[in-house]
Amino acid sequence: MKRPLSVALSCALLALPLAATAQSAQRPEVQAAAAKVKDQVVAWRRDFHQHPELSNREERTAAKVAEHLRALGLKPRVGIAHHGVVAIIQGGKPGPKVALRADMDALPVTEQVDLPFASKVTTQFNGQTTGVMHACGHDAHTGILLGVADALVAMKDELPGQVMLVFQPSEEGAPGNEEGGASLMLKDGLFKDFKPDAMFGLHVFSTLQAGQIGVRQGPLMAASDRFSIKIKGRQTHGSRPWGGIDPIVAAADVIGTSQTIVSRRTDIAKLPAVVTFGAIKGGIRYNIIPDEVEMVGTIRTFDEGMRAKIFADLKNVAEHVSAAHGATAVSAVPDSEGNPVTYNDPALTARMLPSLKAVAGDANVVEPSLQMGAEDFSYYAKEVPAMFFFVGSTEQGVDPVTAPSNHSPQFKLDESSLDLGLRALLQVTLDYLHQPKG
Repeated sequence: MKRPLSVALSCALLALPLAATAQSAQRPEVQAAAAKVKDQVVAWRRDFHQHPELSNREERTAAKVAEHLRALGLKPRVGIAHHGVVAIIQGGKPGPKVALRADMDALPVTEQVDLPFASKVTTQFNGQTTGVMHACGHDAHTGILLGVADALVAMKDELPGQVMLVFQPSEEGAPGNEEGGASLMLKDGLFKDFKPDAMFGLHVFSTLQAGQIGVRQGPLMAASDRFSIKIKGRQTHGSRPWGGIDPIVAAADVIGTSQTIVSRRTDIAKLPAVVTFGAIKGGIRYNIIPDEVEMVGTIRTFDEGMRAKIFADLKNVAEHVSAAHGATAVSAVPDSEGNPVTYNDPALTARMLPSLKAVAGDANVVEPSLQMGAEDFSYYAKEVPAMFFFVGSTEQGVDPVTAPSNHSPQFKLDESSLDLGLRALLQVTLDYLHQPKG
C-alpha cells in the first residue's frame, strides 16, 4: 500500500455481511490446483520475504518472477516501469481478457518478527541506514500470483480467453524524483496491445482474520495526496522575537487552523477526509528564531470535489494565517501526483461476489469500512472495470483490531492467507472467463 507517508492501515473493519447473493460452488479445479502449488507458494513467499527490495529496486524479485514464467513456457516482457514483469496466458478457446496484478516492492522498515526467514537486509534510504522488510505483504501477493500462473498454464488448453499477469514494482511509491508504479506501467504501454475486460487484485490485510475476505462496491480506499508548505519569516535572536518574524509560531498556527478544514468546512457526513501534517522542520539552535519552517503532510479523500476544495482551503489557510503573523507562505497543494480513489466497479463486484463466497464461505466475506490508506491499483481501475479485495492475514486467536498493522515492523502474516488468496484469485478469474456476462 501506498508510500512511507501513507496512513498505516490499522482502521478496524466493520464486519458486516454484504448483500445476499446466490453463492456459487468452489470449482474443483481451483481446489486441486491450490493443493498442488500450496507448498511452492509458501516457499516463494518466504524467499521474497527474506530478500526484500525497495520500490524501483526490485531486480532480484523481478528476475525470479521472469525465470519462473519462462519455465512455464510463457514469454514475459520485462523492464516495464523499471522492473515490472508482464506475461500473457493464451487460452485454447475464445473468450474475454482478464488482467491480474501483484505488487513486488518492500518498505524501509527494520523487521522485528522472529522468523527463520526474517529479513536481515539493510540499505540507505533518505540518507539513513535502515532495514528493508515486506511489512505490507507484497511478498505474499507475488507468491500468490505465481501460483495462479502455474494453475492457469496447466489448464490453458481448456481456458477461454486470455489472462495478463502483471507483476508491478513500486506500489509503495517511487523514491525521490523517480517515476514508478501503476501509473508508469500504464505510461509504458501496459494496456496498449492488451486492454482487459476486467482486472483483479488483492491485498493481505491485518485488520481481517485469516479466513476472511473483505470487499465492497464503489470506493474502497482513499485518494492520497502529498502537500508541502514553506513559511518564510525573518531570523532573529530568541531573546528578542520582536526583532524578526517567527515562522515557527506561524507554522503552529497554520497546523492548528488547518484541522478546521475537515472539522468545520468539509461535509464528512457525506464521506470521510483527513488532513495530516507528517513532518515539520525549522531551526538549528535553541536560542535562534529561524528564517523559515518547512512542513509536509498528506490529504485523504474519496470524492474529487471534496479533494479539490480541501486543496484550495489548505492553500488559503497557509497563506492567510502566515500573513497574519507577518510571514509568507509558499504552498504546493498537492506537491506531486497522488493516487486516485481505489474504486471497485459495482457491476463487476456484484458479479464476482459469489466467487469469493465460494472459496471463503458466505459468513467469511465481509464489507469493510472505507479505508483511508491508498493503493495505486486505482490507476488500473480508472482504465478498465476492476475489483480489489482484502484477504485476512491475522492468525486465529489474535484480535485483528490490535494486531500489528500493515507497515508495522511487527507485521506478521498467517500463511493460511496464501492458500485463501490463491483460491480466491483463481476462482474469480475462472468464473469471469467461463461465465457469460449478465
